[in-house]
Amino acid sequence: MHETGDHNLKIISKNLGLAVLLNIGITLAEAIGGIISGSMALMSDAAHNFSDVISLVISWFANRLIKRDATERQTFGFRRSEILAAFINSATLIFISVVIIVEAILRLLNPVSLSPDIMIWLAITSIIVNGLSALFIRKDSHDNLNMRSAYLHLFGDMLTSVAVLAGGLAIKYLSWFWADSLFSLVIAVYLLCLSWKIVRLSLRIIMQFTPEKIDIKKIAVKIENIPGVKNIHHVHVWQLNEYDMMFEAHIDMSEDIKVSGFESILNEIKTILWENGITHSTIQPEFSVDDKKQIIY
Repeated sequence: MHETGDHNLKIISKNLGLAVLLNIGITLAEAIGGIISGSMALMSDAAHNFSDVISLVISWFANRLIKRDATERQTFGFRRSEILAAFINSATLIFISVVIIVEAILRLLNPVSLSPDIMIWLAITSIIVNGLSALFIRKDSHDNLNMRSAYLHLFGDMLTSVAVLAGGLAIKYLSWFWADSLFSLVIAVYLLCLSWKIVRLSLRIIMQFTPEKIDIKKIAVKIENIPGVKNIHHVHVWQLNEYDMMFEAHIDMSEDIKVSGFESILNEIKTILWENGITHSTIQPEFSVDDKKQIIY
């Protein structure tokens, strides 16, 4: 890995480490405060913060793994580790959101008396802590799915803390004890929608589905228009991670040409693939091979 990339990874690791320490502290504080005050929203926020600690540790570990070089046993290295981390983190947040939704509905049906002062002060503290933690990794989340999932956890907790604060104020000054559960429900549904997008994208990469922006048929037509190319078949396109797209195919040649003659055709094929964002390709040339000539097989 080049020096600049390695430097960026060190910065990401440092920022993740700071976010982990901050979230461990606020998790303990909110869990204790939630038990004392009886606030479900505060306990939900503590659960979110605990999931943050886990997700940030997973993200940190995945970030460390991608620094490792490829070996004979891991020919791609650990370049997909961050995608796996993003999937685990977002799937965990979906599970927690569903649990909170169920609990919020039960509390709406059976409201309980709460202590708003503890809710208010811990919510303010949590907003500050989660806001700072999110700020640490915000820049990295734009271009990295792993960091985006970690950022979503932190941002979601900050929103939940806002809901706890709003609920605490509503209980203290308006005696709206149902507000705690209602705000928790709204935030949980919102997080559920955001998390699903990351789960869907990371799962597509893990399952090696064709990237959404790739049109295999259009690429095939362009390649078959190259002089000397008779047919393209057995095409596979997948993503190794967010940045690296792979392409492999069999190319049926119209003439039995030399390898040196195929090099110019191969360069044209690679140009077409590069224009479509595909950075790595494996092309198998064939002549008079008796096999199925389907694009997808």
